[in-house]
Amino acid sequence: MKTISIKEQLKSYFLFAALILSLVFTTVNVNAQTKTAAPQIKNVVLVHGAFADGSGWQGLYQILTKKGYNVTIVQNPLSSLADDVAATNLALDKQDGPTILVGHSWGGTVITEAGNHPKVAALVYVAALQPDNGENSIQWLQTAPPAPENGVLAPDDKGIAYYDKAKFHAGFAGDLSKEQADFMYASQGAFHAQGFGTPITKAAWRDKPSYGIVATEDKSITPDIQRAMYKRSNTKITEIKGSHVVFISQPEAVSKVIIAASKKL
Repeated sequence: MKTISIKEQLKSYFLFAALILSLVFTTVNVNAQTKTAAPQIKNVVLVHGAFADGSGWQGLYQILTKKGYNVTIVQNPLSSLADDVAATNLALDKQDGPTILVGHSWGGTVITEAGNHPKVAALVYVAALQPDNGENSIQWLQTAPPAPENGVLAPDDKGIAYYDKAKFHAGFAGDLSKEQADFMYASQGAFHAQGFGTPITKAAWRDKPSYGIVATEDKSITPDIQRAMYKRSNTKITEIKGSHVVFISQPEAVSKVIIAASKKL
């Protein structure tokens, strides 16, 4: 039998110990990375509200796409809650994985229903309505007196509601220029008022993480209504100084909330 010297035995021992330590540290590092580097959701679908169209999302779209997000903007027909949900679901069907669904104003009601889509990972409400099962939008709009600047008019003989042109700038987009507000007024969709009275059948925020932005200078959906809805649903709240169209006037601040939702912070 070959005799192994003490020196050779020690050398083998230290090589073995070094190998074991290397494997231990590699395992620790992999586990640490797994815990700290949660996968980031790259798909974002944006849903506009009443008295608006998808063009208002342009600034937010540019910020998010520059950060690597795949952004899709829904053009709601605004003919009914069911039709708007169908348009949103069509956009969600085309996503290649988990998606953050964002709704502004009436769009909040839309994402509350459409958010049940299996690809929706989280919901972001931007100065938005957030009804519960069996509730409709008008119930919440009536829980506080409207601001004097609010210019939502009664439906016409076709059942379509418009925003008073004389009040649109102050009531809808008070922190934008008059030129921007004039363009928004000219490009708004025809909103069929029946949508406000249609109840939610299944509120997605009951099952999925939700983030809510309160626009503190909002004259169309008063901030107290926003706070009450978000508090009731345990939505993570961020307050941003801005008008009802805070996503246009403060796109960087709004983008941070969407990015946080995508990282599941």
